[in-house]
Amino acid sequence: MLEKSEFDLAEKLKIIALGGLNEIGKNMTVLEYGKDIIVVDCGLGFPEDDMYGVDLVIADMTYLVKNQNRIRGMFLTHGHEDHIGGIPYAMQQFKCPIHATRLTAGLVKLKLEEHHLDRVVQLHTHEAGETVKAGCFQVEFIHVNHSIADAVAFAIKTPVGVVVMTGDFKIDAMAEDGMINLTRFGELGRDGVLALLCDSTNVERPGYTPSERKVAESFERQFSGCRERIIVTTFASNAFRLQSLLTVAHKFGRKVAVTGRSMENILKVSTDLGYLKIPNNTLVELNAIKQLPKHKICIVSTGSQGENMSALYRMAFSEHRQVEIQAGDRVIISASAIPGNEKAIGKIINELYRKGADVVYDKLEGLHVSGHACQEELKLIHGLLKPRFFIPVHGEQRHLQAHSRLAQSMGMDPKNIFISDIGKTLELTRGSCKWGAQVPAGRILVDGTGVGDVGSVVLRDRKHLAQDGMLVVVVNLSAEDGSVITGPDIITRGFVYVKESENLMEELRVIAAHAIDRCQQNGKSDWSVLKAAIKNDLSGYLFKKTKRNPMILPVIMEI
Repeated sequence: MLEKSEFDLAEKLKIIALGGLNEIGKNMTVLEYGKDIIVVDCGLGFPEDDMYGVDLVIADMTYLVKNQNRIRGMFLTHGHEDHIGGIPYAMQQFKCPIHATRLTAGLVKLKLEEHHLDRVVQLHTHEAGETVKAGCFQVEFIHVNHSIADAVAFAIKTPVGVVVMTGDFKIDAMAEDGMINLTRFGELGRDGVLALLCDSTNVERPGYTPSERKVAESFERQFSGCRERIIVTTFASNAFRLQSLLTVAHKFGRKVAVTGRSMENILKVSTDLGYLKIPNNTLVELNAIKQLPKHKICIVSTGSQGENMSALYRMAFSEHRQVEIQAGDRVIISASAIPGNEKAIGKIINELYRKGADVVYDKLEGLHVSGHACQEELKLIHGLLKPRFFIPVHGEQRHLQAHSRLAQSMGMDPKNIFISDIGKTLELTRGSCKWGAQVPAGRILVDGTGVGDVGSVVLRDRKHLAQDGMLVVVVNLSAEDGSVITGPDIITRGFVYVKESENLMEELRVIAAHAIDRCQQNGKSDWSVLKAAIKNDLSGYLFKKTKRNPMILPVIMEI
């Protein structure tokens, strides 16, 4: 037990979410007591439809950078991108030891190597059941079931009490890696839990989440009697599903080829660490399938979320160098859509149908089960842990509110339930929980190699360009007297087809010329004044004429 006297100077435990609340993805939570800070998870999010050109979204880590000398460690619940994808960007801003289970650590190692951080970041591997001391915190790893191996919850002993963070979980009695450690949850509840932070993803779904074994049975039905090529896409990180797929393919005498970088990486890491056992003579190179008959081929691909550059997307739209969809191909989509990805997935499914493929997806055939707990499983966890305070996490506002109602249905006092948001601070003592000061929080956009250089202004401009196009006005002025030598010339992109709008272009040239003349006659020759006059006159005319508002960029050059 931690002695209270050791921590007389620090009175409150602070819990701060930097991501993962009121959103899907970029999960990141900070626990702070006195001079010690630990971080749980460091994920990324995917861009929304109006984030033109943005590749990834990560949490604003300003608070951690400012307090980096106090960070005693980063602890990871599991290896999904929404929990580990932000690590390379974090470790470029601050350094701290990272603690994870074997498979999670293996995936993190790949990321660190890719960003040349593997030699400067300490990566520690642990097993479920271990406890790690980090400053005043003691973090216990507890085995849970999820759609990836080596997932854990954390029981964090703090000077004011135990905080349980479930991470992503479900209860699967038939799980390949063993059932969730409910016994340990019961022991923690008996000894007393100060606060529970619990996964809210599936809180709106009644009942229980089906076992992963159900998917293996569905694979067998799809493979049985099929004489065509089979192409399967699923979450790359789900090693259990990959194992089921490899086993079924081997049973029906099919060779398996893998395409997609993330799928190849998880296959290598999972195999090297012993989480994946590939049947003899089953795995082949992608090029080798050309020599095989159709009924002997199974291709495993990335692209279950409709990503533009994924292997399945490239196959569907005839952009893949080695594989093209053929009439009769059975394409199995063994995944559900992450909220926001429905349109992208639908686009691929429609294109696959156009190519003559037989598309089989979850809504029709039960080829996917969630990795998150439904209502009855959540009730069981609440009943076992009996926390004094409850903080629903990992979900949008509707999920957090629904989880609050579920906790209340279990007899919890609404005053002890706190629906937080990113940047908000909760301050806990042994007997109280209240709101504290706000910390910097938000979204940092990653575009190519640029991190944080795309903000709201840039996004607004990109949206403007995407919706209405742009119009460039080029004018050459005399260096001697400021008179117009050439122009104004009009160049457009994404606005109108010039050859069919010559009259409009001429009208715009006249208006721009008049704007310049008016300024010069009034003795205003400053370039900023000229540009403003051109923009104002053209934008007003264009909106009146076309009901559109293109971006107008005046370019003035002196000769």
